[in-house]
Amino acid sequence: MNIFLTLAFLFFIGATLGWVLELLFRRFFSSANPERKWINPGFCVGPYLPLYGCGLCFLYLIASLEQFSIIRDPFWNRVVLFLIMAVCMTVTEYFAGLIALKGFHVRLWDYSKQWGNIQGLICPKFSLAWALLGAAYYFLIHPRILHAIDWLSRNLAFSFVIGLFYGVFLIDVVYSTKLIHRIKKLADENEVIVRCENLKAHVRSVHERSAQKASFFFPLRSERPLNEHLRELRETLEQRRRTGGKKHAG
Repeated sequence: MNIFLTLAFLFFIGATLGWVLELLFRRFFSSANPERKWINPGFCVGPYLPLYGCGLCFLYLIASLEQFSIIRDPFWNRVVLFLIMAVCMTVTEYFAGLIALKGFHVRLWDYSKQWGNIQGLICPKFSLAWALLGAAYYFLIHPRILHAIDWLSRNLAFSFVIGLFYGVFLIDVVYSTKLIHRIKKLADENEVIVRCENLKAHVRSVHERSAQKASFFFPLRSERPLNEHLRELRETLEQRRRTGGKKHAG
């Protein structure tokens, strides 16, 4: 089957299932969500995370390299594969976070409290998690991915659903890009770096205090200007601590 269609299919699966994984993690395990509320992860509106979509494509391609390995011992061959998966996913995570941080002054996640972190974007703990996920993918998911690809090759009509997904996804990307540019402008004006999750939480708390229902898929939508929320969040943090240089909004 055409490799482009295969990767498009895998991105669709990975982005969607990754969103579900992050949704459950943030609801039940994340220390950043002590209230255990349902939080729409990521920056896009819809139920998908592009990082996981790219990740599944990378894991599939790396797992497919096993047949070309020069290591004869199956055990060490797989260990090397899992390490490559962990490095690839860590690098992807780093550059995705760096682009958001340096290009838009938005911090989508924050590992600054984790040991050995680099710029709060990656850390050994989550690199190990990527290695474990890579192993889980290899043993539990990759065989099913191969079956899914074989099924798609025999049911190409399903490509209509994939096309529909990308149509919605591209609209979402345009909307989210406009929003992130707006936040960048506000961040530049206020000389802050915006922690996206904290801004979402602040908007949600404002809605709750005013007895309004917060939007799950549009967590930054509010009757009040976004700049007001950003300013309030900044003032709250300035009361808690003094920082040198560039301040963080959340």
